[in-house]
Amino acid sequence: MVMSADDRLTTIEYPDEDGKPMAEGDIQCEYLIYARKTLRLYYQSRSDVYVAGNLFIYYEQGNPEAVVAPDVFVVFGVPAGDRRSFKTWEEGDQTPDFVLEITSKNTRSQDQGSKKGIYAFLGVKEYFQYDPTGDYLQPQLQGLRLQEGNYYPIATFPLENGWMIPSEVLGLDLRVQAGQLRFYDPLTQQKLLAHEELDLALQQTEQARQQAEQARQQAEARANQEAAARIAAEARIAELEAKLRSVQPPEA
Repeated sequence: MVMSADDRLTTIEYPDEDGKPMAEGDIQCEYLIYARKTLRLYYQSRSDVYVAGNLFIYYEQGNPEAVVAPDVFVVFGVPAGDRRSFKTWEEGDQTPDFVLEITSKNTRSQDQGSKKGIYAFLGVKEYFQYDPTGDYLQPQLQGLRLQEGNYYPIATFPLENGWMIPSEVLGLDLRVQAGQLRFYDPLTQQKLLAHEELDLALQQTEQARQQAEQARQQAEARANQEAAARIAAEARIAELEAKLRSVQPPEA
């Protein structure tokens, strides 16, 4: 029995993992998880944005060697939801619009070489690299924007104790202050929080609300006590004045 071209394509395996660790160290892993969770939370109300991290992207049907695994990437115009891998031919030939690599000395050759070339080939509009340990990237955060098939640096703006690079694709600012990468909403100037950070902030807000309510109740109780003491004192004075009037002799 002769297999058709379609049959041969369906028998090709596209692995979901390569057995390598998600990130080479705890610091890299921490920022990878932060970026993925934060962006997923930011876009959770949109059904046409897919955010993933450390996931295989297969970009040539029938060739499982044509694969790349960005640390974090965002694709606009495809359904949200979990995937085991991202096959461009199953996604309407959509490719990532934004890629962030948590880079280091050990990965710089790929991040600066082969991956950069693949991302340009795929048409990734913005390619950011962040070196959390400051081993080789100076500044630690750098952004590239695709223009006519080539990447050009995105302008960097100084901040107090750091700097900022705006992402046109995300509509967000990427800031590094005191060496830490965070996403910011440029309209509100508010830092985007991951689930854990948001939960902690809500807990702190609730604790502050409870403390304020407790303080209000204590102040109200003190005020009531003071009012009761004042009424009792006024009643006592009135009682004494009445007694004084009762013992005073009548006027001649």
